Amino acid sequence: MNENTNRNESPNQNPNQNPDDSLILVLGASGKTGRRVADRLEATGANVRRGSRSASPAFDWDDPAGWPAVLRDVTSVYVSFFPDIAVPGAPETIAAFTAEARQAGVRRVVLLSGRGEAEAQRAEEVVAGAGLEWTVVRASFFAQNFSEGAFYDAVMSGAVVLPVEDVREPFIDVEDIADVAVAALTEDGHHGEIYEVTGPRLLTFAEAVSAIAESSGRQVTYTPVPLEAFTAFLAEAGEAPEVIEILAYLFSEVLDGRNASVADGVQRAIGRPPRDFAEFARNAAENGAWK
Repeated sequence: MNENTNRNESPNQNPNQNPDDSLILVLGASGKTGRRVADRLEATGANVRRGSRSASPAFDWDDPAGWPAVLRDVTSVYVSFFPDIAVPGAPETIAAFTAEARQAGVRRVVLLSGRGEAEAQRAEEVVAGAGLEWTVVRASFFAQNFSEGAFYDAVMSGAVVLPVEDVREPFIDVEDIADVAVAALTEDGHHGEIYEVTGPRLLTFAEAVSAIAESSGRQVTYTPVPLEAFTAFLAEAGEAPEVIEILAYLFSEVLDGRNASVADGVQRAIGRPPRDFAEFARNAAENGAWK
């Protein structure tokens, strides 16, 4: 993929399209990023279609027959892939979707991607070659996984136990992802850009949990364990096999130190620095995330 693509060349663009007539489809609209993207767009008065299995028309990655109805009259799309862009087959599904989107008259697509994930980078290449105006938001590990995601229950129990020890990660606040995505969806000048978005500093998981404990006033500890013990515990707790597989992949590969660096994607995209993890923890605590 060429990150130096001319940003002023917008494939499939209709110069006669009135911006006020634009309809933006937000996929994963009930998820962490999609919900925030849709809320922000609607707050600006944008015309938004929320794409999810519970919406009408319903959107399901496993039901291509339903895609045309969801794409009807859409001009721009925010793509957040479920269950995770790193799963095998994701690039092929996204290829089929973007082909359908172009056929439907979509001009612009913004893809949520992940750092250091081979399947994610393949999906990025698919989107870049789809003949659409495109932007990639390549994100580090979500801070909100601790407040409304996979690690919420562990925080509430007072004991976060994960298979990662001293690896440092630049946790990204999902609010920053949403701000970058909205800019790319609604403004010109983002075509051909890969925005690698991270927080402003590196933290171990123990340091992140400590920040949450301090902000929330809860007693929360962090304990690293071997991956095998972690996956066995999830299986015994009845977690779905596909969820266990994704988490095992993330902890064994993506969190192996390859992403232990900060990037400037937030600054480049919207002209301000990213939010710090401590700010995320304070805001989440103030909003009652861990009460």
